[in-house]
Amino acid sequence: MIQSVDRAVAVLLELQGARRLRLTELANRLSLPNSTVHGIVATLVTRGMVEQDASGRYALGPGVLRLSNVYLDSNELRLRALTWTEALAERSGCAVRVGVPLERDIVVIHHVLRPDGSHQMREIGIDIPAHGTALGKAVLAFDTRRATELLATAPLPKLTGRTCVDGDELAEQLAGVRDDGIATACDEAILGESELAAPIFDAHDAVVGAVGVVLSSSEATGDRMISDEVRRTAVSISRELGASAWPPRSRPPTAPVD
Repeated sequence: MIQSVDRAVAVLLELQGARRLRLTELANRLSLPNSTVHGIVATLVTRGMVEQDASGRYALGPGVLRLSNVYLDSNELRLRALTWTEALAERSGCAVRVGVPLERDIVVIHHVLRPDGSHQMREIGIDIPAHGTALGKAVLAFDTRRATELLATAPLPKLTGRTCVDGDELAEQLAGVRDDGIATACDEAILGESELAAPIFDAHDAVVGAVGVVLSSSEATGDRMISDEVRRTAVSISRELGASAWPPRSRPPTAPVD
């Protein structure tokens, strides 16, 4: 690991979430000398990745947006999912999200708004602890390494009173996802919000993300129609990415690609 690069990334992560921090605040958060942090942020300011306001506080700069747009425009999973997720939103009447794993989280890289014309906010770029969302459970169920590392970590953060933080219970849920192909979460990340999601695989039989729908918990009736639509969408996107089967044949079989 290159220390200077690692520290620069750490600075950017500390400034995420619309934070504005003074140099001393950044240095304290990173446990680094002021002089070291000053050299890093000065370089990032020059590159437009960080900006400094009139009060002397630092925040993320517009250069970060350029990188994020390039990522979204070039991400193959997102590009392959565009048509299928639009169709899923129309058929289900639900908002649709596509997420990819990042460390212990799931990052939303695509979001189709609910097609009812109501006021909604796009959620592209948000990150959610994987154990607290159906998207994350769909990935964890087929990513042994990631799931093992997560289950070995205690305690897991509780997002709401209903977030599953018990390792044995979570492991049982992941086994159910492998059997059925569908992960669920009810009021686990946000109260009043439920999710159904299914894993997406690539040509190497690796799980690369998940697609899911979001609906009000009061509307979550367990109707198999929506589950089947989510599963069908995951199969279609996986096929687009070159998967020969869904899930891969080395996994417990649930729904082979036709």
